[in-house]
Amino acid sequence: MIEETDFETFLYISKNKYQIFVYDKNNLKELYNEEVKTNVDIEPNNLSKFIDDNIYKIEKTINNFIRNIILIIEDDKILDVTISIKKKYYEKSIAQKYLENSLVEVKDIFRENYNDQIIMHMIIVNNHKIKNDNLLNNSNKNDDYLFLDINFISIPNKFTFYFEKLLEDHQVKIRRYMSGNYIKSYLSEDANNLSVMANKLNNGLNKDEVQLVSKSIENRGFFERFFQLFS
Repeated sequence: MIEETDFETFLYISKNKYQIFVYDKNNLKELYNEEVKTNVDIEPNNLSKFIDDNIYKIEKTINNFIRNIILIIEDDKILDVTISIKKKYYEKSIAQKYLENSLVEVKDIFRENYNDQIIMHMIIVNNHKIKNDNLLNNSNKNDDYLFLDINFISIPNKFTFYFEKLLEDHQVKIRRYMSGNYIKSYLSEDANNLSVMANKLNNGLNKDEVQLVSKSIENRGFFERFFQLFS
């Protein structure tokens, strides 16, 4: 039996394809990968059958139950928006706590303006191209200001409700949502394995991405590895 903590299950859904794969985190390899092409919008019965058939096969393969899944969505409904802030600070270097509070502030601004959205990815970008190493010890001419651009990739609540109900019928909970386009932006002709890249990004490949974990999943506070950028 493979322990649940040793593998990660991903379900990819787009208008062209359904794909489910299991990634062995210890041995860095796929344990299972199955897909089916489709040329129509997401069709509940076909998707439900695809999930049912493959969850059963996966559980037989790994001799364990699938309780959680990471859902990768590629759809026009996904929102991609950037929020910028400029804040004055009064210390020679930017303290980590100050940056954490600034990110919380931007996250709250996003939620106030897009309260019907669930955040999939929260990524720190910067128009001035300040490197991560310099954010804590900024020596620019305007070093009395903090400039941050935060990119949010999100999905509508009503859209996620459909998938949550569908997987609940299979006794599976969605642990996280990821954007298919975001994952594919890291792929190249030489490295086009979606499962490998999804696992890498889920485990912190992009050091500028803030890793968010809902309280409803684990009672460990709202952010897990909130400041991966400064770890």
